[in-house]
Amino acid sequence: MKQQRAIAITNGRIVTPGGIVEGTLRLVEGAIASVGTDGPADGDEVIDASRRLVTPGLVDFGVFAVDKPAFHFGGITRAALMPDQNPPLDYPSRVNLIAKSGKPDLWVHPLAAATCDLAGEQLAEIGLMKEAGARGVATGRRWIGDSGVMLRLMQYAAMLDLVVVSHAEDGGLTGQAAATAGEMATRLGLPSAPAEAESLAVARDIALAEMSGARLHLRQVTTRAALDLVRAAKKRGVPVTAGVTPAHFMLSDLALAEFRSFMRLSPPLRREEERQAVIEAIGDGTIDVVASGHDPRGPEDKRLPFSDAEEGMAGAETLLAMTLTLVRDEVIDLPRAFDLLAATPASLLGVEAGELKAGHEADVAIVDPDKPWIIDRREMKSTADNTPFDGQPTQGRVTALFKGGVRISR
Repeated sequence: MKQQRAIAITNGRIVTPGGIVEGTLRLVEGAIASVGTDGPADGDEVIDASRRLVTPGLVDFGVFAVDKPAFHFGGITRAALMPDQNPPLDYPSRVNLIAKSGKPDLWVHPLAAATCDLAGEQLAEIGLMKEAGARGVATGRRWIGDSGVMLRLMQYAAMLDLVVVSHAEDGGLTGQAAATAGEMATRLGLPSAPAEAESLAVARDIALAEMSGARLHLRQVTTRAALDLVRAAKKRGVPVTAGVTPAHFMLSDLALAEFRSFMRLSPPLRREEERQAVIEAIGDGTIDVVASGHDPRGPEDKRLPFSDAEEGMAGAETLLAMTLTLVRDEVIDLPRAFDLLAATPASLLGVEAGELKAGHEADVAIVDPDKPWIIDRREMKSTADNTPFDGQPTQGRVTALFKGGVRISR
């Protein structure tokens, strides 16, 4: 699938890292040719954006399933796939298969399993998996408790210039917890773990990153204490980045009151003060990435007592709309929103995407930021409907999507 004819997107508000640019975005032979400077050329297919936003396609960092209809609905053109597959992405052949799986209209960037079978004990063949197409290395859904193994992983990843993606929760403290320790967990009688399980894991991983020089990405940081550790590490020059999913800036553990298993997430929902700390961290730049954490779970996994249900949410379709709430609340501006959703994830993966910049691949979305809609799990495009935002009114929808300059039917 290659772009056959040059495209000029006119009358749009083009979102660039430097701000909103008025003018025309030209896409030629699968790449961005110019941003705002040139008008349409003879022979261009002209698309009138009608004052909507023209943005980069989203780069969703850390999904658990390849779910094209959901990704395209949400404006996602690239996704970094976690290694927690069946079987895990701990062999080069598996990584290579995944790296080709979504093309041509979705590029999937596999994250290699850090250890064999994701058991946290023996390092996998990371060098061979990089050659096979891995764009990073990840610990999976769980933390590596053995500090010696984690240090060797970081040293190896530093030599290979691969980002290490860590799930930062101390497994010895979390166990089978379904909630964060506190008033709500006590009232509901749910097995819980202290929020400090996150800050202890973050402190250890940051210390090892500082020792090894590895690039560390903490996939989800959801507590004030852990965010303070990330802030301090950045000030010292440690190459650490932090991510979060919309659930942790939109919801608190008050949402557990009805025992709805769609709220069973990892990390679990936190107290309101922690939710506010996440919003502050997005606003001040401590958090670098907002990702969907897309993890569709069918009724066999979710239609269970809360503590027995599997963790995870179908988040790809709501990622953009939830992030735009931060713009409307004046926590961040539009360029910063797409830095969180596209530019920084692309940079972590080392791909020329995520920004509307001449020479980058023509992964482009046209977005109506004010379009109202109600999130309805029954109408979701995802392979499962386990969204914690079911029934919530929101705004912001993708009206057109291009991958490599080719329009994707949606």
